[in-house]
Amino acid sequence: MRRDLDIDQVWQQWFQRRDPVSRDRIIVHYSPLVKFVAGRVGAGLPNSVDPGDLVSAGVFGLIDAVERFDPERGVKFETFAVPRIRGAVFDGLRSLDWVPRSVRSRAREVETAFTELEGRFGRAPTDEELAAHLRLSATEFQKWLSSIASTTVGPLDRALVAGSEPRALTGDVPDSPAAMVEEGEVRRLVKAELRRLPDREKLVLSLYYDEGLTLAEIGSVLGVTESRVSQIHTKAVLHLRARLSATGVT
Repeated sequence: MRRDLDIDQVWQQWFQRRDPVSRDRIIVHYSPLVKFVAGRVGAGLPNSVDPGDLVSAGVFGLIDAVERFDPERGVKFETFAVPRIRGAVFDGLRSLDWVPRSVRSRAREVETAFTELEGRFGRAPTDEELAAHLRLSATEFQKWLSSIASTTVGPLDRALVAGSEPRALTGDVPDSPAAMVEEGEVRRLVKAELRRLPDREKLVLSLYYDEGLTLAEIGSVLGVTESRVSQIHTKAVLHLRARLSATGVT
C-alpha cells in the first residue's frame, strides 16, 4: 500500500512540475512492465537476438507513454503503456535486422505466390500449387517454410510484422483518435481474414494462440510431427500476411 501511495505522489509531482527526477522514478517503477512485454515479443526468437536489446528499445516506449499519459482519459497507465512499449520493441527488433535477407526474400515470394494463386483459383492454393508456382520441389518448399518458421513462431502480432524491411527506431507511437480508429480497423480485418483461412491453418493458429498449446502438443492433436505443425503455422501466417497486404494493411 505504501509503495502505491508513493508512486501516486510521484505521478502528482510529474504532472505538476514535469521534472526529470519524477519521470525517472516512474520509469524505474514500471520497468518490470517493459521486461514482461519484451519477453512476450522475444519468445522463440533465435539466440542471436539479445533480450537486453529488446528491453532497451521498450524503455523508449515506456518513456513515450509517461510523457503522453493523461489520467483524465480514465485509462490505467499500464493499459495505456503496453501498446507503446510493444510498438517500440517491434521497432527495435526491426532495426536489429535479425531476419536474414534470404529469409525475408523467401517469405515475400511465398506471400506473393499466395496472392497470385488465390486471385487465379478463387481459393487457397495447396502446397503443391505453391511449390510449382515458385518452381520448387515439394521438399524444397517445405525447407523454405522451415527456414521462415523462426520469424513467425511467437506472438501473432510479432509474426505478422517479422521479416519486414528494418526501419529506424522512432519511439513515436501515435495515439490520436484517428490512429485508434485505424488500429481497431486493423484488428477487425485480422479477425475477418483469420476466419477465411483454410480449416487446418485456422485450427493450428487457434490452438497455438488461443489455447496456448505448444507445437508438439498440436502435433499430437493432429497426428503429425512438430516440424510439420511448424510448417503449417508458418504457411498460415504468410497466408494471413498476404491477405492483409491485399487489403492495404502492411
